[in-house]
Amino acid sequence: MSITAEQARQVYAEADQLYSPEQVNAALDRMAAAIAAELAARDPIVVCVMTGGLIPAGHLLTRLDFPLHIDYLHATRYRGGTRGGELHWITRPLLPFAGRTVLVVDDILDEGLTLAAIQEELRTQGAAEVYSAVLVKKQHERRPVHITADFVGLEVVDRYVFGCGMDYHGYHRNLPGIYAVRGM
Repeated sequence: MSITAEQARQVYAEADQLYSPEQVNAALDRMAAAIAAELAARDPIVVCVMTGGLIPAGHLLTRLDFPLHIDYLHATRYRGGTRGGELHWITRPLLPFAGRTVLVVDDILDEGLTLAAIQEELRTQGAAEVYSAVLVKKQHERRPVHITADFVGLEVVDRYVFGCGMDYHGYHRNLPGIYAVRGM
């Protein structure tokens, strides 16, 4: 479904704010402290999952004050549809992962199948350890119990959420708070 900018403005105007920018920043501070405690001595590669992970990764990286490498990837299971299939790589990471500790950063953990497939691919490429960090974890029962994130900023109810990297039909990734579409 394609929408106009005016329709996106209307959705934002009517949305329920779940977390303010201040609450998001506090969550990012907590995540960064936990990540530093676990990974600071491991010379990690931080991999941003495009496009949703761009905003959370950018904010997290400025809070990490230890040596690390940065890379990104763009992979999807949806390819424009609403049901996931096999993982399709749009852009693969460039750094070699053999023997390295990797932290994958994404915006949201919903069902988690894409994140799990990305982590498995990085292990296949030789990563010694693969961690995951998501700004938001959705609360629901659809996610397989073995799929988790190592670092989670906030939890949200099972609604259509946007802001802080998450989009509403391509819009509103740039918002500093987290919002839910009214009625969804």
